[in-house]
Amino acid sequence: MHSTNGPTLSPDVPRGLAGVVVTDTELGDVRGREGFYHYRQYSAVELAESRGFEDVWHLMFHGRLPDAAERGAFLAETAPLRRLPDAVRAALPGVARTCAPSGPLAGLRSALSLLGASAGFRPVYDLGPEERRADALAACSAVPTLLAALHRLGRGLEPVEPREDLPHAANYLYMLTGSEPDPARARAVERYLVSTVDHGFNASTFTARVIASTGADVAACLVGAVGALSGPLHGGAPSRALDTLDAIGTPDRADAWIRERVLAGERIMGFGHPVYRTEDPRSRMLRSVAEDFGGPLVELAVEVEARVEALLAELKPGRELRTNVEFYAGVVMELCGLPREMFTPTFCAARVVGWSANILEQARDSKIIRPAARYVGPRPPQPLPEAC
Repeated sequence: MHSTNGPTLSPDVPRGLAGVVVTDTELGDVRGREGFYHYRQYSAVELAESRGFEDVWHLMFHGRLPDAAERGAFLAETAPLRRLPDAVRAALPGVARTCAPSGPLAGLRSALSLLGASAGFRPVYDLGPEERRADALAACSAVPTLLAALHRLGRGLEPVEPREDLPHAANYLYMLTGSEPDPARARAVERYLVSTVDHGFNASTFTARVIASTGADVAACLVGAVGALSGPLHGGAPSRALDTLDAIGTPDRADAWIRERVLAGERIMGFGHPVYRTEDPRSRMLRSVAEDFGGPLVELAVEVEARVEALLAELKPGRELRTNVEFYAGVVMELCGLPREMFTPTFCAARVVGWSANILEQARDSKIIRPAARYVGPRPPQPLPEAC
């Protein structure tokens, strides 16, 4: 290891900054050993079970749950922001065509940049708290509209204009399908959206905060977060968990299929999490949502979950592997009629609120996030070779 005249480096910092505290936050935390996570002072799972999406959005932005009057005012403020600027609407068909091979999440990166430019978003460094909040509200309101429009355009369909009279989750389903959703399905998707608003200092949230620390505008911060989420080591894909259930097919085939994968050392999609050392509380909640619907898919999912745990105990004693949020999220979204290519974008439609709350919190701190790296290349300075 070479010495450095740069900043003092700690030899104890783990690769990937795992477990390193980088800032203070009032927004929430994940307690992996307990299987618990929270938004501000409230259990995230309890919020998903008892509150609507707008309430949790208000909590993340304002630090408190709204009363009835505040809820109405917040909905009246955000619902009109679902409509896209004319310039963005005109550009979306081209974005959808260009990004068709990669899907709506790739298109969202371009669309967010267009939204920020069209709406005149300015660097958060140059704005006061209310102006930053206004930009963040506009972005969070528009993201579901952008995703639904990109999806429909990619299928050769006309986008469906948002409705201001529908709650956030129901309006999202309406824009995707063109039909007002069944209340039970709208509520199931809403519970999923609430459960994925925030989840500690994951890679995409940290990315958003790093960009915010430079003073960049809200759209730039969110584009970076979407880019981080798109990576397969972070965003995952609930559709892959459904692929597992498709491959198994029926409960009687579960043991042979699982045993073969476990013995081969292959990953079983929808199982395992880098933080939780017990059951993922999001999975537990979404299993309950799925069981409310019932049916063969749910019965298969519950059986596969039980058999994976039992066979791991037999074949790999001491190695616990529980379902993560992707497993039952995929089941719930399938039951609610969402296309599989929209599973991860739907996750993004919720997480944009958590990213934005983190951007607003970070913008209050004028210190840029600038960590150091330990140089391990050839010792400098070396003699410069003669040019050939």
